[in-house]
Amino acid sequence: MVVLGIILAVIGLIASISILLWIGVALVIIGLVMNFVPIGGTTRRWY
Repeated sequence: MVVLGIILAVIGLIASISILLWIGVALVIIGLVMNFVPIGGTTRRWY
């Protein structure tokens, strides 16, 4: 999800399409939050 968000943000910047830029930024933020917040009771440990 983060990679898709980065791709959409870059395309939005290059093509100057603001809706793609904002969708890309939202996907990056949502992807990072879902990566670091444990969902379903699973904990991710960083050693």
